[in-house]
Amino acid sequence: MSDHISSAYDRDLEQITTLIVKMGGLVEDAILKAARSLAERDVELAEEVRNADHAIDALEEQINEEAARTIALRAPVSKDLRAILTVLRLAASLERIGDYAKNIAKRTSVLVEMQPVSGSDTALRRMAREVEGMLKDTLDAYVRGDAELAEDVRQRDHEVDQMYNALFREFLTFMMEDPRNITACMHLHFMAKNIERMGDLTTNMAEQVIYLVTGEMPDEARPKGDRTAFVTDKP
Repeated sequence: MSDHISSAYDRDLEQITTLIVKMGGLVEDAILKAARSLAERDVELAEEVRNADHAIDALEEQINEEAARTIALRAPVSKDLRAILTVLRLAASLERIGDYAKNIAKRTSVLVEMQPVSGSDTALRRMAREVEGMLKDTLDAYVRGDAELAEDVRQRDHEVDQMYNALFREFLTFMMEDPRNITACMHLHFMAKNIERMGDLTTNMAEQVIYLVTGEMPDEARPKGDRTAFVTDKP
């Protein structure tokens, strides 16, 4: 790649990286607000999360267009092409995480009409904060080219799975103790599963960062702690 083309490519990638960081910030905000809307029984905040998803979708579309334009104009190869493909995968994962946050907000609007299930709102909010922290670190790892930080995120997914498993058992207990809890616990379970899926997607993003930096996907399978069998709803 000539110096002129290389310089233009660097500018293009910098612009796309800025969009990824902006999109990531919106998704982080959506995760935290979705969890807070449940904890505070705040229907208006839940609606804010649902409406904000349009901006996340629009950014993914813009990133895809910019990436396609860069490939067409600069014809990147090797690591440069890997960087563009990574951007596309990161954007796709962020869009799906945003969808999961929107799903949580949708269920909040239903749950506020029901009797709260003791301790569940706080536990879900703690789990969401853990995933948001993982996502923040993944984006930092991407911007800094830090494979070690990305690997740290990858290992932390196990903690999210453990939180999910603990909640799963609690919900089963609540439902067996009082059948009136069944509907609320089912909604709460799907919320917990949405957050667990956010963790999986964030971990996939961390693996893409490792691939971008090192040229290789991680050799070892990451630890997985989700051993439940409930069916999940899709974003």
